[in-house]
Amino acid sequence: MSFLPKIEKIAKQVFIAHFLLMFGYKLFSLYFPLFLVARGMSLPEVGFIYFLIYLPIAIFSPIVGFLNHKLNPALLATSGIFGYGIYVLGMILIPIYQTWQGINLFYVWQVFLGISAALFFVSARAILMGLRLRNPDQAFGWFYSAPFYVNVIAPIVGAFFIWKFDFSGVFIVSLIIFLFTAFFVFFKLRQPAKILIDQGFELADFRQSFQKVFQVVKRRNILPLMAAAFSVLLLAGFYQAFFVLFLREELFWSQNLILIFVSVFSFLFLPISLLLIKRLKKSQSKENIFQGGIVVGLFSILFGVTMPLLNFLSILAINIARSAGGLVCSASRSGLISSELKAYPEEASILDTIFAPLGIALGTLISGAIIGFLGFQFLFIVGGVFVIIMTLFAKKFAKIENMG
Repeated sequence: MSFLPKIEKIAKQVFIAHFLLMFGYKLFSLYFPLFLVARGMSLPEVGFIYFLIYLPIAIFSPIVGFLNHKLNPALLATSGIFGYGIYVLGMILIPIYQTWQGINLFYVWQVFLGISAALFFVSARAILMGLRLRNPDQAFGWFYSAPFYVNVIAPIVGAFFIWKFDFSGVFIVSLIIFLFTAFFVFFKLRQPAKILIDQGFELADFRQSFQKVFQVVKRRNILPLMAAAFSVLLLAGFYQAFFVLFLREELFWSQNLILIFVSVFSFLFLPISLLLIKRLKKSQSKENIFQGGIVVGLFSILFGVTMPLLNFLSILAINIARSAGGLVCSASRSGLISSELKAYPEEASILDTIFAPLGIALGTLISGAIIGFLGFQFLFIVGGVFVIIMTLFAKKFAKIENMG
């Protein structure tokens, strides 16, 4: 089928693993902000919860990256997937009461989820970057598009199990999927990934490798692009924590309407994402980052400015455009890191994995702190303006040309 962009074998297997992991997670994650608010948490507390999930990914990524030198990355990815399973078991077995002890235990489980995510995402990226992809931008386009494909069906399935069996039911289904995914990664990726093991690699080598990595990253043609991509992630944190809450609190959408919106969005975005992935190999990474950032910023501003006039279809169209820009920017950021740091795949995977969750973590924390006086409308406008400024800054200082 010529419509479908080609996908290399190893990228296909990592994509399937990411798809399955996200399927198990998104059975319940869409409803997480609503769940938190229903438990009496304020909007700043919702932002803080997401901060607790994403920050450990950034903090533990260097540790996981070092272990990727010493151990098979596929085994570390497998352990991370098992961590997701332990997390949902914790949600099932440990009652969360409105007490000091219960709330703190809830916080601990979010941190544990972040550590598990670090194990999977650093190791998955190390496999992609270490096994010499022919087209990194396109391969990472597949990788980052997996959650969009999941959203077509997972929230519907999750809503059914929540309605039928409450959250315990959906957590059990997620556990089964996580176990299957762990075995898939173990049997499919363990053999090809074992060539990345370097038992003689020590901490001193690790420090030297990172010094060389930072020498590359701080170059004038790289650092501004990384700053622009980081601003896109900050804005993604705004939407991660508060987009669904905006639909419910400001537009008074029901849970069923939110579910329909997510499913329709994901269904329509699927063919768009395939076209974007196919197009990624036609432009340089730095051009893709610029174009993606501009689209994200403009449509976030449009979303905020037109908020009083929005309806289902207009929100759908704006969200599709903004997500398209985000996909292009994220895939090309990872592709750029992979291409520029070919000699250091483990360190490149650490950098990329730190970068993404740290941006989202700070975005959720910042948006939670300022939404009280900005409100939903100006939160998304200010975020979009910031992305535009940072992206134009990148164009000027990284000397991005030939935009056609």
